[in-house]
Amino acid sequence: MDRLLKSQQDTIVAIATPPGESGLAIIRVSGDQAFSLVGQCFSPKGRDSRKPSEAASHTIHYGHITEGEQILDEVMVSVFKPPRTFTREPVVEISTHGGSLPVRQVLQRLLGLGARLAQPGEFSMRAFLNGRIDLTQAEAIADLIHARTERAAGAAQEQLKGTLGRRMKTLSQDMMHVLAHVEAHIDFPDEDIAPDTHAALLGRLSQVEQGMQQLLLTAREGKLLRQGLRLAIIGKPNAGKSSLLNCLLGQDRAIVSPMAGTTRDTIEAQANIRGIPVILIDTAGLRDTEDSIEQQGVARSRETASQAELILHILDASLPLDPDESPFEENAIQQPILEILNKVDLPIHASHASRKDTILLSCATGVGIESLKDAILKTVWSGSLPSENSEVMINSRHQHALQQSLEHVAIVKDGLASNRELELIAMDLRIALSELGEVIGETTTEDLLDSIFSQFCLGK
Repeated sequence: MDRLLKSQQDTIVAIATPPGESGLAIIRVSGDQAFSLVGQCFSPKGRDSRKPSEAASHTIHYGHITEGEQILDEVMVSVFKPPRTFTREPVVEISTHGGSLPVRQVLQRLLGLGARLAQPGEFSMRAFLNGRIDLTQAEAIADLIHARTERAAGAAQEQLKGTLGRRMKTLSQDMMHVLAHVEAHIDFPDEDIAPDTHAALLGRLSQVEQGMQQLLLTAREGKLLRQGLRLAIIGKPNAGKSSLLNCLLGQDRAIVSPMAGTTRDTIEAQANIRGIPVILIDTAGLRDTEDSIEQQGVARSRETASQAELILHILDASLPLDPDESPFEENAIQQPILEILNKVDLPIHASHASRKDTILLSCATGVGIESLKDAILKTVWSGSLPSENSEVMINSRHQHALQQSLEHVAIVKDGLASNRELELIAMDLRIALSELGEVIGETTTEDLLDSIFSQFCLGK
């Protein structure tokens, strides 16, 4: 951690708003010299405007950024004094005009005065290193920025408030309680653990186990909210695949035609279905064909569907059911498949009467679309937590650490039950605690921090 701590001595600067032209842009400066550096190029205008070093915290000041006699831009400067800042360092945010030239000129002026260009996520890393947030909250910032649905944003907000961190700390404290008892008996080897104490320790470890298992149940939902669901729409030509894509999107994204074989390649589009970000994939119609281009499209459809996490198999209700129709060879895929009977606004062929667990749909009228969305949510959402207002959704890093910790807790419980040497039990407890500490950043490495924060955008 020496390299990270040394880098904190620098005053860093970055553009905190997206590139391109806009009404305003924000340049963020953080570090011990932030007030001094900005003060060297900021000329306050107006009776109440002040240099950052002379201003009260959480105030905004009007003026110009200058270089010699030249005015680079007309700006508003926001001043934040520690400890009530995002990084717990002196912070200045400069609102400039949003054109690329004035933003670049102001940035270059600050770099020329001695500031260093911040690395991706370095402001958030400083907030973590200075104790402003834990590692789960830092990750929640990135989740919130990249959230594509309200449900994903809500889960990120809960984690940003520290909900996951508090639950992890409670688990750690319970485990520390057990470790303290074990180490106390190591120091006094002539005293055996009393039966009631022994039972209490096992009970507390069981509670820790249960708490970790409950968190692990949220891993799949967390992955869905962060990465989205890949959903493939398959079926014969003219069954209504492109129409279904357009219905789920609420706009005409794919060409719809009565001519069979219109879609010859996969078409992807993003949608929000019941709060879950979904990547919809419209595929070429599955049929035998002599057309070499369409053959490639069919082959690509099968490959795409095999890689999707959920498949919608759509059938034409107005046509006779082909008893041999199957989108894949038996046992070729493991993904769940939702069977959809489309065109129910037309007379339904009698061969479909015996079909069960089929969603009735009319892309032409919209009948059944909401039922289909409900079925998609029910299929992919495990129900381990309430689907609305879920408190935490762990990510793959949390999942790995919890699984490792859980394995060592199980070893500890077995050791206590079989009266194994207390030194070995204490060692496994420390490993379990270390894994939990890695989730919130109490035990971590520079490489891990670099990996996490490098995924952030500049200025955050």
